[in-house]
Amino acid sequence: MRRKKPEWIKLKIQGSKTLRSVESVLDNMHLNTVCSEANCPNKMECFEMGTATFMIMGKNCTRNCKFCNVTTRKPMPLDPFEPRNLALAVRELGLRHAVITSVDRDDLEDEGANHFAEVSRLVREYNPKTTVELLIPDFHAREDLLDIVMDTRPNVLNHNIEVVPELFDHICPQSNFEHSMKVLDYAKRVKGLVTKSGMMVGFGETFEMVVNVMKRLREVNCDMLTIGQYLQPSTKHIAVSEYVHPDIFDEYRKIGKELGFKRVDSGPFVRSSYHAQALNDEE
Repeated sequence: MRRKKPEWIKLKIQGSKTLRSVESVLDNMHLNTVCSEANCPNKMECFEMGTATFMIMGKNCTRNCKFCNVTTRKPMPLDPFEPRNLALAVRELGLRHAVITSVDRDDLEDEGANHFAEVSRLVREYNPKTTVELLIPDFHAREDLLDIVMDTRPNVLNHNIEVVPELFDHICPQSNFEHSMKVLDYAKRVKGLVTKSGMMVGFGETFEMVVNVMKRLREVNCDMLTIGQYLQPSTKHIAVSEYVHPDIFDEYRKIGKELGFKRVDSGPFVRSSYHAQALNDEE
């Protein structure tokens, strides 16, 4: 049975001329955004602010996380025109900050690392004034694959923890919490990148579990953190266990700052790419 949404979790999503023009460019370039694929409640706000989160390597993911709205059908071959089309779209849209993420492509020998890197390089080549944030999968924490992507030197290297480790086996059975920690550690300790992570709450985790994750992230010197409320995309996805009160999100933000994060964005509608440009500006 679905829980009734409290007043603070209700958001009226409206259209706008900007939203329609952005979607038109994306359609013409045959590009996907996680904004649309994940049905993000903030997409209009982000588009208005000159930020978009592109999802590369197709719409179909090889992993099956129980919270995610991205489809899990057999992946299609990589589109060789995608890197250039995405770079051109960033230029046409005049984006100040481009966030590039992807589905997991465990079916590929390099898990898509070279394609990811080519997208990053061309976005920089075509848009030298645009800052780039890469929101990457874990690549099974393989350093040879992480090198390929991280050596493009993004302004921000983002990798989401997603949920507390106690719930990984149940919610993200094909992923590994320690792999995620290794990705963030490698990005900071070896590559010297600005790092960022994000997680969702409302799955039944405790306050202490969330704080412990924050402490683990600071142990690997993660710079920025986003915390948001999980919203069930459909009845086929795991149900919401709790709608976390905004006061608790405020507590997480306060504790995060005390722990030494340079920026913590915490709230019911916060997502990994929410206010991404503002996070980067503070660096």
